[in-house]
Amino acid sequence: MPNIRVRPDTGKLFLDFRHGGKRYREQTSMEDTKENRKKLERLAARIQRDMQLGTFDPGAYFPKAGFSTRSAIASATSAPPSTTATFTAAAIPPTPLFADFAQQWQAENAVQWRRSYQRTVADIVSVHLLPHFGQQEVGSISREQILIFRSSLAKAPGRKKETLSPRRINAVMNILRGILFEASDRYQFTCPFYNIKPLKVAKSDVQPFTLDEVKALLAAVREDYRDYYTVRIFTGLRTGEIDGLKWKYVDFSRRLILIRETLVAGEEDETKTIESNRDVQMSQVVLEALQRQFARTGTLKNWVFCNRQGQPLDHNNVTKRVWYPLLRYLGSTPRRPYQTRHTAATLWLAAGENPEWIARQMGHTSTEMLFKVYSRYVPNLTRRDGSAFERLLITAMARVDVTQNLPAAAHGAQYD
Repeated sequence: MPNIRVRPDTGKLFLDFRHGGKRYREQTSMEDTKENRKKLERLAARIQRDMQLGTFDPGAYFPKAGFSTRSAIASATSAPPSTTATFTAAAIPPTPLFADFAQQWQAENAVQWRRSYQRTVADIVSVHLLPHFGQQEVGSISREQILIFRSSLAKAPGRKKETLSPRRINAVMNILRGILFEASDRYQFTCPFYNIKPLKVAKSDVQPFTLDEVKALLAAVREDYRDYYTVRIFTGLRTGEIDGLKWKYVDFSRRLILIRETLVAGEEDETKTIESNRDVQMSQVVLEALQRQFARTGTLKNWVFCNRQGQPLDHNNVTKRVWYPLLRYLGSTPRRPYQTRHTAATLWLAAGENPEWIARQMGHTSTEMLFKVYSRYVPNLTRRDGSAFERLLITAMARVDVTQNLPAAAHGAQYD
């Protein structure tokens, strides 16, 4: 639908839309008022209807010599005959093909992205964007096409033959948005990616293990993976952080784990964020687990947790062969290995640790995540759910005679 905009130099309203490979900026002499906007909205609705029917004729709406509201605006808005407007149409300047500009955009921005994100962007562009927009001029893409594309994503197959999730669709749309915004700024056209809000994404399911579940899990897990999961559960390290941990980042003397690298898709990479670059303190349980692990792999002087060939663990392989069979054996609810990170946060909170310290251990920028996501599990672990205050009131009020200050006649009296 045509957009109603305001010229910054004159304050006059104009219509901005595309049709037949041309961009139209139809200028008017109308002031930016609520009434005038409503008039142009009705005119824009008529134009949109004619476009959809294939009967739109720019000359009928916008004669080169100008027109009065008795022709276009008057018929659509019932504006007074004295209001006039003049219009001019401008063709869209040539712009590169979407495929060419997308490749250029990736090359220009790759320097600021982690390697794993570079792969993510390249995958989104090649799998989703190029088949749909690749051979189209980047400046000719319309908002309607973008919305149609988003609808098609909702029907596209994802993992395990399921459709793409709202989170994945938003990720694809964010890349498209970045490309179009850069192109519109560079080639001076109005970006069609406006008023397109991201899809609502359901909150991630946080299912931390209780301390009893942790004890059962560590007692039942394979001996060669017991220390791996001990460190993982009681430090809150991300999957890529523990899989990419090297012995040079384990400081036994200061009881610190230095998070400086991560492992993503089998490749070494930088940490997820600046805050992720942190020092994690070892508890006694973690210290002892790492000392036992050092006896196994310390002589290799590289990866802390590795396979028999000295190579880092394959996360997918460990998850399928060790993690899920372990949960099935225990009769536990199937949960992603990432829940070990949530478990560390809830156990720290339950123990009464300083939230700021916990945030630093987790690599969070602030304590907001703790209170927003994890704190709801604390009452179940510590009974800090109002029961302590209830006991305080019962104890205190039991020592108070609530009738001692009342007049004698009021004792036992009925109130109206």
